[in-house]
Order: sequence, then C-alpha cells, then structure tokens
Amino acid sequence: MSPGKQASEREAAAPMAAGARLESMRRRVRLSRLVVLSALAAGPVALCVAVASTPTTVQAATPSKPAGVRTAAVVADPGGYAQLFVSVWLRSSADDATGAQARLAQSMAPDVELPVPASAAAAGAQSKPESVTAVRSAQREGGTWSVTVAAQYANGSVRYYAVPMAADPAGASFTVTGAPGVVAGPARTEVPKSSYGVTVPEGDLSSAVGEFLAAYLTGAGEVDRYLAPGVRMSAVSPAPYTTVSVQQVSALEEAAAGQVPADGTKVRVLAQVEARDSGGRWPLGYELTLKARSGRWEVAALESGTVQDGGAR
Repeated sequence: MSPGKQASEREAAAPMAAGARLESMRRRVRLSRLVVLSALAAGPVALCVAVASTPTTVQAATPSKPAGVRTAAVVADPGGYAQLFVSVWLRSSADDATGAQARLAQSMAPDVELPVPASAAAAGAQSKPESVTAVRSAQREGGTWSVTVAAQYANGSVRYYAVPMAADPAGASFTVTGAPGVVAGPARTEVPKSSYGVTVPEGDLSSAVGEFLAAYLTGAGEVDRYLAPGVRMSAVSPAPYTTVSVQQVSALEEAAAGQVPADGTKVRVLAQVEARDSGGRWPLGYELTLKARSGRWEVAALESGTVQDGGAR
C-alpha cells in the first residue's frame, strides 16, 4: 500500500474515532441521568448512593506553601564563662605562669595580667576562694557584657568582681576583655508583704498538708492517697528526712480557715514545716493548692515542678 493511501485512511479514521468517543460520553451522561431519576423515585437514600457512584473529576489540590517558623532570638549569657575565669584567675599566680590555673586564665583572657598572691601562710583565709558564683549579667552595646561574680572565702567573707566580657550572638565564643574589678555587692531588695494573709488553724487542712508532706519527704505512706483525682506526683526519692512537722499554714482564701467547704472549692496555702534528719533540723516552705472533695482536702498542685499534668481535673 502506498504511503499516500495510508495517510488518506488515517485521516478518514480520525473523525470516526472522535465520533465514537463522543457517542460513548453521551451514553454515560444519559446513563447517569437515568440513575439519578430512578433514585429520585426511590427516595433520598438511593439518591445519595447514586450521586456517590456518579463519575466525578478530582482536581489535585495545590499544596500550600508551608508557613515560616519563627524562633525567638537566643541571647548568650556569658555568666558561666566569667565565673570560671574568676575562679581560675584567683587561684593563679604570675610567679607560676606555666601552671595549669595560670595557663587556663591566660587562654580565657590573653590581655589580663595574673595576680601575685602572697604565700599561703601570709594570705591566710583570703588566699583562695572556696566557691565562685556568677550573680548578675548585664548586656551592654556591641555584644559586650558586665558580669558580677561573687567569691566566697573560708572565713565567711565575700568579694564581688565585675568582669568585662565580649560574646558572639550565638554564644559560641566568649572573651574576657579586661581585668576584673572589685565592686560592692548587690543591695538587698525590700520583700513585699506576703499575700498569704489568712491564718489556718489546726484542723483538717493543716493535717492534710502535714500528712502529705510527711509522705512526700519521708516516705511515710503513699503520696497518691493525698492527691486529688487526675494529679500524679512522685515522692522525693530517696527520702531525705525522717520526720516532718507543720509549724504554720497560711492561705490566700478565707475558705481555708474554716470547715471543709463544698466539693470543688480550691485554696492556695503556704506551709512552713520543720524537717529532721541525722544532720539536724531544716526549716522548709511549700506552696500548695488543695481541693475539697467528699468532706476532705486533697492536694491539687505543689509549686515545685513535680505535678505532671498541671493539677486536678
């Protein structure tokens, strides 16, 4: 067969194929209409089935662009670095520049001179600190900081050092930029009047507090029996004390001062207790929330980070 004849046949077949496809589509449309009309006659349920079975065209949803996640900027606090520097700097000596403390101090602050302490016998208790603690960090301009560090000595005295620092924004690198300076310690702020102004007498509430804290701190009984429904809490383990006695309980709400109120009533209290162990007596304080249920008080929260689900339901 010649190429020209083959092309003519293909051109003739194309309209026939298109017509066949069109006729097939018409038959499907007529069939769908017939199904829907039949379903209308049969009732609403059949109509739902018919519509669900009718061919539909599904268009793929265009995926939305994920929203950007914003994270809060983290400001590097060089307090720990300053604390370490003052600790090794006070224990170093320019007379022993190759010693471990001196080399560490110089690596942290290359431009800071080392001290020249007197002999241990002459310096006495002021020779080396027993502990060093960062107590305040203040950020300055241009990535600079001033960190106040407290050095405590064996005789009970404390010296405060202000340490100039530089830190990169990511907190990956720090440098002590100058020699520490001895400064006055932080002033003691005024303590606001306690908001726990209701005195709770001996009775159901103070007993509930005492029994709970005894179980919590000494292992005397199960903690769960003193908790409100929905609260989960673990006792301190191993138990640090042998006995716990309540010294005073104060509350925010007047309801804590009387008989156990209606179910669901909540009160917040501050309990001052005395705990004892083989090492002595220890005054401790706890803030608790208690909830009334079935004529008794149950612990709904303890302000110490141990409540796992945020309180009672």
